[in-house]
Amino acid sequence: MDADVIVVGAGLAGLVAAAEIAEAGRRVMVVDQESEANLGGQAHWSFGGLFLVDSPEQRRMGVHDSVDLALQDWMGSAGFDRPEDHWPRQWAEAYVDFAAGEKRPWLHAQGMRFFPVVGWAERGDGSASGHGNSVPRFHIVWGTGPGVLEPFIRRVRQAQATGRLELRFRHRVDELVLSDGAVTGVRGAVLARDDAERGRPTNRDVTGPFELAAQAVLVSSGGIGGNHDLVRANWPSRLGTAPERMITGVPAYVDGRMMQVAQDAGGRVINPDRMWHYVEGIHNWDPIWPQHAIRILPGPSSLWFDAVGNRLPPPLFPGFDTLGTLAHLRQTGHDHSWFILTQKIIGKEFALSGSEQNPDLTGKSVRDVVGRATSDMPAPVRAFLDKGEDFVQADTIGELVAKMNALTPEPLLDAAHIERQVVERDRQLDNDFGKDAQLTAIRGARAYRGDRLIRTAAPHRILDPKAGPLIAVRLSVLTRKTLGGLETDLTGRVLGHDGQPVPGLYAAGEAAGFGGGGVHGYRSLEGTFLGGCIFSGRTAGRAVAAATA
Repeated sequence: MDADVIVVGAGLAGLVAAAEIAEAGRRVMVVDQESEANLGGQAHWSFGGLFLVDSPEQRRMGVHDSVDLALQDWMGSAGFDRPEDHWPRQWAEAYVDFAAGEKRPWLHAQGMRFFPVVGWAERGDGSASGHGNSVPRFHIVWGTGPGVLEPFIRRVRQAQATGRLELRFRHRVDELVLSDGAVTGVRGAVLARDDAERGRPTNRDVTGPFELAAQAVLVSSGGIGGNHDLVRANWPSRLGTAPERMITGVPAYVDGRMMQVAQDAGGRVINPDRMWHYVEGIHNWDPIWPQHAIRILPGPSSLWFDAVGNRLPPPLFPGFDTLGTLAHLRQTGHDHSWFILTQKIIGKEFALSGSEQNPDLTGKSVRDVVGRATSDMPAPVRAFLDKGEDFVQADTIGELVAKMNALTPEPLLDAAHIERQVVERDRQLDNDFGKDAQLTAIRGARAYRGDRLIRTAAPHRILDPKAGPLIAVRLSVLTRKTLGGLETDLTGRVLGHDGQPVPGLYAAGEAAGFGGGGVHGYRSLEGTFLGGCIFSGRTAGRAVAAATA
């Protein structure tokens, strides 16, 4: 045996699993097709949000949460309705219990800390029993994505120093080795050295083969978001037709290869048509990977228009219902939509996903965080406003629409039509009440202390010159997460088509649909992807360590 357990994939789930396996006294080897510069995988680039329930941070912000409310929100969002949702449903119940119980103290004991203001992501479809978070649950880790990775990289390095753990980079697994029906190792190709910086595409030049033997293999290789062909092949009809043009929210190595490799060894992938893509994608003005996209994390005040200038209907407001908005926009026949807003809104409400777009939080700088809160606009947002190809500014609707039309192959927008809708909305501000559902939602959001302080601008007229200039942002579909994956039981064992475990094969993270083959069902509550990697990696790591004793 080259190791007791081989972990395929050095992202967050793989690191968590490897740390647990090594600390249980087993010998573990982590293999990854990328270079050491990419240790931690996609999680490094994340905003670092974690879903927690009834946390001290929530209570300090006046938020009353509970396991019952969180599970109600999860199940209402997941919409489990298939026979193969048996294990995903059980994973969901276990994960909500984890998020309300052991998760925070376990992470806190490892040194993880949280930003004191809890974010209110994915606010929902407007119904108590349906999709969305009833209360704020998005806890930003101090240090963002790198801060999430930090304790697990530390544990892995400690195990490496003691000889219990080995990291082998530039090792691409092409096949799982089977012996008498059990997975007993991996074989593949050693790739040529590549010194490209983190996130940039690397070569696929083969320098030779390799084969490694172990008692068990754990697959934690991520999803398919970097492979547009696979995204389109699995695109569900319920979301309309797949976009002809998409931009990419993950590095190119998120290619889905290992999910097929695991299937070839007898594993079963379920719910491949469940996926999570954002509609607030913008082109990165300073890209790292191909078609590098950044997601706007919007507050609720921007006016959202489709490609031909129709305001989106309630409750499809910014930050409310990601897939509901995606499905609606796919019916328009166009691959883009628009935000129209004011400088007052962008300065208060716009945040950008990603560790590199939040240097204050990533760098753990209290001074810079305070500076962001007191400035008229965060510097990364200012950079996109000044340099991003999707942003235009003007003093009047007519000028703004002319610039918007210049960003598309043909002019689809009529200035008079858009101005009429903006004026109609602005008239609703003559009173402290009214019938515009978005303004009602904004007032409701500002009842939460966190939104009022740093996230939601005071209601004002879009056409008020004092709030200007006017800003428009062209939005595109940004590929991100695979919600389906390898079906696993509650110990992380991969199941075959007969419903029985494939001996010696485990999976965690996005490759396993973050648990069970699709713990989110159809929709996510946000903050649950990193947490799903942590929970499924910990669960599978502990189980495989016990099984290989």
